[in-house]
Amino acid sequence: MKHTLKYFFSICLIFSLFLVEAQETTTLKNVADSTGTEAIIPDNGNLKTVKLPDEQQNAVIPAKTNRYGVRVGIDLYKLTRALYDKDYKGIEFVGDYRLTKKYFLAAELGNENKTTDGDRLNFTTKGSYLKAGFDYNTYENWLDMENIISIGLRYGFSTFNQELNSYRIYNANPYFGEVPAIASGEKFNGLTASWIEVVAGVKAKVFDNVFMGFSLRLNRLVSNKKPGNFDNLYIPGFNRTYDGDFGVGFNYTVTYFVPLYKKKVKAVVIPNKPQPAK
Repeated sequence: MKHTLKYFFSICLIFSLFLVEAQETTTLKNVADSTGTEAIIPDNGNLKTVKLPDEQQNAVIPAKTNRYGVRVGIDLYKLTRALYDKDYKGIEFVGDYRLTKKYFLAAELGNENKTTDGDRLNFTTKGSYLKAGFDYNTYENWLDMENIISIGLRYGFSTFNQELNSYRIYNANPYFGEVPAIASGEKFNGLTASWIEVVAGVKAKVFDNVFMGFSLRLNRLVSNKKPGNFDNLYIPGFNRTYDGDFGVGFNYTVTYFVPLYKKKVKAVVIPNKPQPAK
């Protein structure tokens, strides 16, 4: 099941990128037809296209309308992970708001319940988190395309608790065999952590107002309230901690765009340069 879901996500992403390429090809054709080198004239009750003389040709950059609004959705990875990982339950809602042509306000809100079974420790982490920041779209869309290739930044904050289910005492001399696990049940409540997150992601429009995407994340802890005689080895929203301060993450998302208003970019006409006299 785990491998099947991974293949499913990969196929979805490939399909999204294919649609991006198809949209770009179609749009480029429309631009080529709008270069100002041809005109449509009546001919015996019909219309026909004729080529303009060189001195009447102009290069035309067609008018474009940018839509502004809110995009909301869900992380498919966290939602489906429970199907193949019995030690995990989680959900994450994602959203963004287009602030300017290139900048988007962005946020993620989620909850996780994860049991980690290590060589020495078995513990359960439960908690919620909120991330807020911005994305910058580096992709220059043609005409009515709305795809996004972005880099961004988030500030994350999590409140959670840990429960130590069992632990094993390290045995430096295993002559008498491995020491059995010791049940604990000790709980550590009221824990918090905050971090900075660098985000790189892609969103592709696959249907009207429906986008699919993914993002990769690199995290660095800013604050971490640790319990006594224990460590926060997993933090909701941050994921597993590496070397105490660093973490990584990713998500697969499906989102729906709710348009609120539009801004129209005027068409630009570049006059044809006069040919030098021969």
